Amino acid sequence: MNSYQFDAVKVRDSLVQGIKDLAASQGFSRVVIGISGGKDSTVCAALCARALGKENVYGIMMPDGEQKDIADSRKVCEVLGIHQKTVNIGAMHRSLLEAVKADGFEVPFHQESDFNVGPRLRMTTLRYIAQAIGARLVGTGNLSEATVGYCTKDGDTSCDFSLLGNLTSVEVVEVGLTMEELPKELVQKTPSDGLSGKSDEERLGLKYADIHAYLRLGTCGDFETDEKIRRKERANMHKRQMPVKINPFV
Repeated sequence: MNSYQFDAVKVRDSLVQGIKDLAASQGFSRVVIGISGGKDSTVCAALCARALGKENVYGIMMPDGEQKDIADSRKVCEVLGIHQKTVNIGAMHRSLLEAVKADGFEVPFHQESDFNVGPRLRMTTLRYIAQAIGARLVGTGNLSEATVGYCTKDGDTSCDFSLLGNLTSVEVVEVGLTMEELPKELVQKTPSDGLSGKSDEERLGLKYADIHAYLRLGTCGDFETDEKIRRKERANMHKRQMPVKINPFV
């Protein structure tokens, strides 16, 4: 196995400095973050508040109809003292489905396609608000999710900078636990997408601890699980790359 060490405090402080450096080099001072109430967006909001000041962080809550844990999203904004706004994407989702059916061209209902509408509408909402107020959009996805493709192309993969993209889900929790301003129950909350009614691990059929071990140690200790992660990684690599350009000059 590979040697692995993780200094959560050092990583936390490096991320905060990285935000400051990026803001200085690109000339922005405000950021917009989709707040789900889960650990990733919670930790991102806290890091940005430390780097840019709470007055420059805008937390946007985007339930699709009803969201049972919306109180957790509000709590994140309140404990950090950041701006908060709620935009319910339910009506937009319904309108899209109706528009697709409108002209007689039959598009069959597809559960996964419909499920991914939520993240894409959220991205559009965040992009609209960010551009309107002159802010950058913060990506909240982590390395574990990206590795197995638990993300939506043109949805949560779309951002101006990815704050947690080099950290596993396990490491995000460790960083979050070093931040005294964050309630531990939010940092350690069971991850879920807020749309399907299931936990991330239930939808994936994998444990985040196993994905972490696969990435940092080379194996989770179970050959079949390693293979399952590898298959997902290969199949979803297109989500982590820029669109392929077809070269007509070869």
